[in-house]
Amino acid sequence: MNDSQYIHLSHNVSNLVYHIVCSSKYRRVIFDDTVEEHLKQICLAIELRYDYIHFLEIGVDGDHVHFLVQSTPNYAPSRIVKEIKSLTARQLFAECPQIKKQLWGGQFWSDGDFIATVGKNQGKQGTKYKQLYFNI
Repeated sequence: MNDSQYIHLSHNVSNLVYHIVCSSKYRRVIFDDTVEEHLKQICLAIELRYDYIHFLEIGVDGDHVHFLVQSTPNYAPSRIVKEIKSLTARQLFAECPQIKKQLWGGQFWSDGDFIATVGKNQGKQGTKYKQLYFNI
């Protein structure tokens, strides 16, 4: 997990960073230190397996997780979230059996999620923007 960098592909150069928030099913407080460590190791394995998913930061807050993920424009953010949620859920159920007692329905993540793009230069003072006018 490192700082975002420009990703150079054959036909484009990009620096897309997404802030993704995923909640546990039923908003159960299941993320203790053990589960957090397993989650981070699983995310590192996902990063090795999928060349378009790079985790920059992972923050755990009891009943939800904040992922800062860098990707390329070739893949939709919804696909990235789907991959992360499905792979982490399967592995966490296998590695942390105590979670199954709290999540009796067999699902780890809630159905919804939050995703936003992140920019490094947002909010910097001294930036002057010129208004663009269209003659109609």
